[in-house]
Amino acid sequence: MTVMLEGAPASDRVELDELTIQLRASLLELEVDRVELVRSRSVPAGSKPSDAIALGALAVSLSPIALRGVLRLLETWITNRPIRKVRVSFGEDSIELEQASSEDQRRLVDAFIAAHLPIPGVQPDRDDAPSGT
Repeated sequence: MTVMLEGAPASDRVELDELTIQLRASLLELEVDRVELVRSRSVPAGSKPSDAIALGALAVSLSPIALRGVLRLLETWITNRPIRKVRVSFGEDSIELEQASSEDQRRLVDAFIAAHLPIPGVQPDRDDAPSGT
C-alpha cells in the first residue's frame, strides 16, 4: 500500500516532510508490518541521499485485515492537519481522502474496505490478490 500526502496550498516542503514523519509514527502504532519512506525514482546526479526520498510518500506493508484501521486513522488524521488530500493505493485500486463531510467520507471508505476484505472461506486468486505494498 502506498500513502501519498498532498499539502494545503500554504504548506511548504519542510512542513509536508514533518507531517509525513508524524503520519509514519501514527501508522506504526497500528498492526502493520512496516511503514517506510518512499524513495524517489528520479534523483538528479550529485543530489544528497536525503533528496532521494519522495516528499509526502509512505509505503505501508500490511495484511488486508489491517486496512480498515489504516483508513480510519487517515480519515481522522487529515481533519486536523494542513493536508489537502491523502491518496491511498492498494494493489491496483486507489482512494483519495479529502476534507469531505464525515458522512460522505465514511461511505466512501466503507465501500473501499468492503471491496478489499477477504471473504471467509474463499481463497483469493494469486493474480487478483493485492501485493500489500
